[in-house]
Amino acid sequence: MTVKERLKALRILMKEKGVDAYLVPTDDFHGSEYVGDYFKCRKYITGFTGSAGTAVIMKDMAGLWTDGRYFIQAADQLKGSTIELFKSGEPGVPTVHEFLKEKLEQKMCLGFDGRTVSAKEAEELQQLLGEKDISFSVDDDLIGEIWKDRPALSCEPVMELDVKWAGETRADKIAKIREQMKAKNADVFVLTSLDDIAWLLNIRGNDIHCCPVVLSYLIMTDTELRLYANVSAFAQKICENLEADGVKIYPYNEVYSYVQAIPSGSRILLSKSGVNSRLVSNIPADAVILDEVNLTLLPKAVKNSTEMENERFAHIKDGVAVTKFIHWLKTNVAKETITELSAAEKLYQFRSEQEHFLGDSFDPIIAYGTHAAIVHYSATKETDIPLEAKGMVLADTGGHYLEGTTDITRTIVLGPVSDKEKKYFTAVLRGNLNLAAAKFKYGCTGLNFDYLARGPLWELGEDYNHGTGHGVGYLLNVHEGPNGFRWKNIPDHPAPVLEEGMLTSDEPGYYLEGEFGIRHENLVLCRKAEKTSFGQFMRFETLTMVPFDLDGIDPQQMSDHERKLLNDYHRKVYETITPYLNEDEKEWLKQATREI
Repeated sequence: MTVKERLKALRILMKEKGVDAYLVPTDDFHGSEYVGDYFKCRKYITGFTGSAGTAVIMKDMAGLWTDGRYFIQAADQLKGSTIELFKSGEPGVPTVHEFLKEKLEQKMCLGFDGRTVSAKEAEELQQLLGEKDISFSVDDDLIGEIWKDRPALSCEPVMELDVKWAGETRADKIAKIREQMKAKNADVFVLTSLDDIAWLLNIRGNDIHCCPVVLSYLIMTDTELRLYANVSAFAQKICENLEADGVKIYPYNEVYSYVQAIPSGSRILLSKSGVNSRLVSNIPADAVILDEVNLTLLPKAVKNSTEMENERFAHIKDGVAVTKFIHWLKTNVAKETITELSAAEKLYQFRSEQEHFLGDSFDPIIAYGTHAAIVHYSATKETDIPLEAKGMVLADTGGHYLEGTTDITRTIVLGPVSDKEKKYFTAVLRGNLNLAAAKFKYGCTGLNFDYLARGPLWELGEDYNHGTGHGVGYLLNVHEGPNGFRWKNIPDHPAPVLEEGMLTSDEPGYYLEGEFGIRHENLVLCRKAEKTSFGQFMRFETLTMVPFDLDGIDPQQMSDHERKLLNDYHRKVYETITPYLNEDEKEWLKQATREI
């Protein structure tokens, strides 16, 4: 069916069930950023393929909300669909909730699948729409009823992560979480975030593309730990090892029955912003819900000493692969046909040559020329274009290794570039270098540093429509909270104090629609510096080991300090990566990291 035909089928079903507006978020049952094919209802009903967005379907209109990363892509993919694009965060554009409050009339009905909307959002909607006496229909998956060829729920094999990679046994992690539960006087801890569950139990899977997680729910008390998952995904040996640590596996969907039977008066710790509304609504009314961030969130984000050391090795491997790729690309772009997709395949080949490589940490973004102005452009067979010996190509890619997860962006000069392109290439690079060089007192958050990255662009009256940095998991989600770099304070997601061991991306960019796009990204590890009478000082250690393209830089725009930062970084890249290269690559890297 076409998007128009799907909308028509959905509206017929809505009318039958008395639903006036149907909310379709991107989420799965676990609040995941990326979702498996089974959960891609928003993509199915709108045709928009971006990773973030929310659709609202009414009898006489349909809308899609997405953020600045996807404005260009969404506008293109919604053409001819009758679906209106709402650019989230732009002046005059209502939020989804504001739109619903305005458009829904007295006693109308709002529908959504309660498993895909968090308990917190459901409560907000109920409060917001209460004055209009809006009813809610949350037990039906209307998209599922019209999606006849819907993929099955994923059930990929589960892998156990050895302590030499994880740095801490699951028994020790479980014991620490139980100590936190006891301190908060909690009887039950409900955990539904897939990366948190994988981290806690030292297991990994492949139930979400590029995200090594296992579809599951976890319930912990002081005496038992229940994992609700598909047992057929677990080898017998892993089941035995889990049981030895007190973890028993139950059928995936039985978690709803379990919470219904929680003893009266129990104190249940969970995060309403992450646990789905149907699960929370099944908890007995006389239970006490302690709505707090997941107990696993901060320990997961603060990498232990083993994880930190392993990540250094992962970034050396990744640095070798990406450096080889850049050398190959710049050497061959004028000699053979290379497209966005074939370039991504070549980079995957280089990564595959590295020991313990497990796969991409996200779908590669190889965006040439005007495509690079689309912040999260992803090439398809229909959009794939050849690279030419002119202009620039943006390559935002990453890998999963047993030693950890990587995420890197390089904007690569393939031939002649304009002074304008060099101007912004250099401004973005200055921001990257200045942020990475920050030294600060303990207690600072990512809000304190965003200006360092945006400053060179703000001085030009320019900016970019995405955060400057996000946390990165250890062989987990490439986007991991709570740490990050941004200038906007988000009340519901306060920026945490940066702790030693937090791994964060440093990725300013600049995008000029119809012309070009630039982004420079390294991963930086928060480390302790000296302690003085003024307190503990902190710094960042740059883990990514790949040269920035000197062909795009105008040194005259850089201060002496900024040129020294770049030269020092390139010296370290050369020393670190050279031993793994052949003679031609070594000679090229020597030139690519020369002092300016």
